[in-house]
Amino acid sequence: MGVQQEAGVGTEELEVWIDQDLCTGDGICAQYAPEVFELDIDGLAYVKSADDELLQAKGATTPVPLPLLTDVVDSARECPGDCIHVRRVSDSVEVYGPDAE
Repeated sequence: MGVQQEAGVGTEELEVWIDQDLCTGDGICAQYAPEVFELDIDGLAYVKSADDELLQAKGATTPVPLPLLTDVVDSARECPGDCIHVRRVSDSVEVYGPDAE
């Protein structure tokens, strides 16, 4: 059973953001999905744009590429700071992360 069926997400567009106030700087997310997450020189994790640019604005989101969905979800689940939020683009409902139903 794939992650998509499990959450009833299918091919719906998802985006991810990190709450830096809660980030512990463990870097687990960057190990799981280095294409999406990166630690900055401040020791905190940030999401990256599709063209690999670090997005440092508070609440900055980036699309979750479907092939990386499992890695991004694992990052959110394993994050010690519970600061990774994955939500649907269509209605901003969090599907993975601390505020997911």
